[in-house]
Amino acid sequence: MTGKLFADTNLIVYSESNDGSKSARARSIIESGPVISVQVVNEAVAVLTRKYGFTLSEAHEIAECLLEICDVVPVEANTIREAIRRVRRYGLSHWDSLVIAAALLSGCSTLYSEDLQHGQVIDGKLTVINPFLAED
Repeated sequence: MTGKLFADTNLIVYSESNDGSKSARARSIIESGPVISVQVVNEAVAVLTRKYGFTLSEAHEIAECLLEICDVVPVEANTIREAIRRVRRYGLSHWDSLVIAAALLSGCSTLYSEDLQHGQVIDGKLTVINPFLAED
């Protein structure tokens, strides 16, 4: 795989879980320092505390690590505008479209996500890969 890689929230969550091969694959991707957005960091904190029983302190420690390891990009007004365009064009949720917009605006060619359609190409530039189905 060439080009910049963007990781969705589910990879962060799996990297912190005990889900065998999914956890190992997710950790490998996160440790490689992909691009993520502030949305991904915030969603990870919310999911880890609400659904997986992490304390807020533990989730914040993970967030701090992500800020060190990953290239964290902002979600700005232009990101929201681009997300709205993707919602209208592809019929995706607002939150998924924000991830896609952040990935495109940061020049990524691959989006690792379990939540989107594996193999889908967005705007001819960004390929969605479910890393738990495919080997890169």
